[in-house]
Amino acid sequence: MSSLRAIALTPSRRTIVLWLTTSLMICIGVLMFLPLGLPDVAGSDKDHHILAFAALVLPCAALYPRGIPRVILGATAYGALIEIIQPFVGRSGDFIDFTADLAGMGLGSILGLGIYHAVESCSGFRRRAVQKRATNVIQLYNYRTGKAIAEDSLDP
Repeated sequence: MSSLRAIALTPSRRTIVLWLTTSLMICIGVLMFLPLGLPDVAGSDKDHHILAFAALVLPCAALYPRGIPRVILGATAYGALIEIIQPFVGRSGDFIDFTADLAGMGLGSILGLGIYHAVESCSGFRRRAVQKRATNVIQLYNYRTGKAIAEDSLDP
């Protein structure tokens, strides 16, 4: 008989970040190469670059902060490539657009790391509170002497 291995059906954070980042790169690529004759959207071109690249980096910073250096390196190369290719599709490649891309990456990283640390500190607070309550419950129903309770404490 062959042995079967259990397959985890829940995707890891790393997989989610990979799919989100790839999807956002495709969307940004399509939007950056559209002709300029479309109806006006609120905000300037630089605002759009900042928002697009902040959105590109944000999922990685919020879900998988260890991958930020690789995502920023890839997003930087991607932004430069977009600015190099744009003149060939009827748009203008601009160094200021590239600096707006970099600013967006910084903004997305800062926001994502803020979200990550807020969630982690909140979940850590909950874990400590539950552990403390569990310790108190165990001590409440422990009928041994006070000395024995202090020796068997669950606190590390």
